[in-house]
Formats: sequence, C-alpha cells, structure tokens
Amino acid sequence: MKIRVALLCSVVFLSLSAWCADTPDFTIKKIGEGVYAAISGDGSKAGSNAGFIVGSNGVAVVDTFVDVAPAKDLLAEIRKVTNLPIRYVINTHYHLDHTGGNAVFAEAGATIVAHRNLRGWLRTENLKFFGANPKPEQKARVEALVVPDMVYSDAVDIYLGSRLVQVRYMPGHTGGDSVVSVPDANVVFGGDLVWQHHLPNLIDATTDAWIKTLDKLLTDHPAATFVSGHGDVATASDVRDFRDYLAALRQAVGKTQAAGKSGQELIDAVTAELEPKYGSWGFSKAFLQRNISQTADELAGKKKVPVPAAE
Repeated sequence: MKIRVALLCSVVFLSLSAWCADTPDFTIKKIGEGVYAAISGDGSKAGSNAGFIVGSNGVAVVDTFVDVAPAKDLLAEIRKVTNLPIRYVINTHYHLDHTGGNAVFAEAGATIVAHRNLRGWLRTENLKFFGANPKPEQKARVEALVVPDMVYSDAVDIYLGSRLVQVRYMPGHTGGDSVVSVPDANVVFGGDLVWQHHLPNLIDATTDAWIKTLDKLLTDHPAATFVSGHGDVATASDVRDFRDYLAALRQAVGKTQAAGKSGQELIDAVTAELEPKYGSWGFSKAFLQRNISQTADELAGKKKVPVPAAE
C-alpha cells in the first residue's frame, strides 16, 4: 500500500514527492513589459510554473505553486520588481501544485479568482493525490487551502489600472481551467492546458475537448508567448507540438482498441508507437503509460472525472 501511494503521488504531482528537494525553486523570466513568468524546473520544490502581471495600480499573480514556502519566495521576487499592491491571484485550475500558496497572497490582500468549479474541488478533489487513506496532516493541508473569493463561469475581465487582463474558461485539463491573457503584451498564461515538451497529467482530462481548446488558442493567439504549466516558456510551435501529442495519443489508443487489444497489451503497443517521438519529453517515464491507460478509459467511456457541484 505504501509503495502504491508513493507512486500515485509521484506520478500525479511529481512535485509532491520532490517537494523538499534541495533544488532552486524557480527562475523569473521577463516575457513582456510588466509581465513575468516564474519557471520551475522538473523536481523543483515550487512544483509548477507561475507568473505575475504588473499594471499601473497593482499586480495580478497567476498560480501560487505547491506550498506557502515557494509562494513566499514568489512574493519576494515580485517585491524586487514593484511595490504596487497584489490585487489578484488567478488560479488556472484546482491542482495542489498550482494553488498551494494561495494563503500567502490572500494574507497580502489579494482577491483570489478562479473558475467556479475550482472552488468546489479545491478541498475535496486534491485529497486523491495522497492515496486512498490520506494521513491527518495531508488532510489538514488540503482543508487549509484558501478558496477563491471570486468565481466566474465563462469569462471575466480584470483591470490593473488601464491594463486589461482577460480570464477565460477553456475545457480540457480539469473541467475548471482558466486561460489568462495579457493582450497588450501578447502573452498567454495557459496553466496546465499547455505543457512545453512535457507529457501531461491526464487524471481529470477530457482530451477531445483539450485538443479543441488548443486549436482555439493557436487560432486566437498565433504569435503569442505562452507560459506553460510545466516546462519552459512556450511558443505557438510548442503549443502545436503538444496539441499533436494529444491527437497522436488518442489516435494510437483508438486504433489499438479497434484491433482488439486492451490492458497491458494495449499499453505496450501504444508505448512502442509513441515512445520514439515523445520518450525524450519531460515526465515521459512517469506519465506515458498512465496517459495511455487513462485515454483508453476515456475512449471506452469508463473514465471518471470531477463533477461540478450542484448550485
């Protein structure tokens, strides 16, 4: 049981098993005037990528890492750039590696903004990443996550003085994903809808909707700079490469299912087909076979994903 739980934690959030690793948390990259990405390397205790946007009267932070310690470091980095108030935090989805530091910014006075599904899932769905029997301290950690103050259904515009920040619901990764764009800088924060040359976590995913979302992002933002959820800052070409991975995954799994294969036989066959091209991508050893299995369940109509709470 302990081995299984440890594997689940490492596969779902590689950051949880490496959270105390002695590695740099993240690197701040200026990607536009007043727009910054916080890029964490694989195995970093920050757990994911984040960023911030500086307007004329305040700052919006996009995601808050896996815990309060790296979030405090992010706040310190923001203070090296500006002393303007932190007005907003935008959570791109509910997963712990993107929301674990919300408390730091709430205490600094920020309003936390997210899709409405995130509020219902933050303190419930995150428990699954600790296995079937979370320890009391793990339950306490999830129950202490700071939920959004402000939620939206389809779209919300935020102004930092004269600077427009657009937040849009786009399905695929979790069913509660937000894309954050800064039109005057041509920057898009994709959260975990965009993985830059990394294989994704598909535990909550609907890959057919995800591919359509990526097509729309590429149509609407053909020359944007994209901040990925994992990996480096991305170009439109990187987003297209990731879109093509999801399409290749669905096609390979569907073809193999149609040939009558299932279970480990299906996993082995699709691995052999995809590994030559995608085996060098980040997280491939942890995620490739799990991606295949979860996509097989999705195509067979057996995959369970979070359900929005009744209003």
